Amino acid sequence: MPASTKLPNQRQASEVMSRYNVNTVEGEYQLGSNDQVLKNLLGITSVDEMNALEFDLLAQLYETVLVQDLPEHALTVDDLKGWHRRWLGNVYEWAGQERSVNMSKAGFPFAAAAQIPWALAQLDRNCLKRWTPCSGLGTDELVEAIAVTHVELILIHPFREGNGRLSRLLADVMAVQAGLEPLDYSSWELNKVEYISAIHHGVGSNYEPMKRWVRLALGIAVDDFRPPQA
Repeated sequence: MPASTKLPNQRQASEVMSRYNVNTVEGEYQLGSNDQVLKNLLGITSVDEMNALEFDLLAQLYETVLVQDLPEHALTVDDLKGWHRRWLGNVYEWAGQERSVNMSKAGFPFAAAAQIPWALAQLDRNCLKRWTPCSGLGTDELVEAIAVTHVELILIHPFREGNGRLSRLLADVMAVQAGLEPLDYSSWELNKVEYISAIHHGVGSNYEPMKRWVRLALGIAVDDFRPPQA
């Protein structure tokens, strides 16, 4: 099935920037947008227009990464930065770059900007190099790999915009590397409070709640186990 048909409902889930708190110049908004759209290379001032553009560009990225050129190597942070740049490079001048501003959402702080290089190095070593490519993982290990990697990347929030969507793309790449379909995120969207709570549990290295949501998104029953592929 083409990756674009498996793309999660990003219009519904898109990150409306007014819900984030930032401080410094990277938080500048486009003139005429009433502080609703980040300053961009295209002069877009409409939230709906920007959401639609980002959605369409993300669909193109999914098509490229999941269908045309699925990475079979061990993924790295540089891959994530490259995906972000390919997705939003024609929209924001800082696409693919680590954010230089501190960010929080609903009072919950993400990694401080000064800590992002260190945090990404940890993600690279402890998650990406440990588990990818995922072709040899059994079901339980794959669920753990996706859950831990997803939580840690969200907690880092390395980019100024698009972190949630890029994190889902990474989860989908990991699933497809393991021979499965991309995740179905509808359960996450229908239970956002519980999903966000699972992310917050990761601060204390408790990934069990997120493992449950990953299993649901993969369509795996709790007791199912698929042995590693030969």
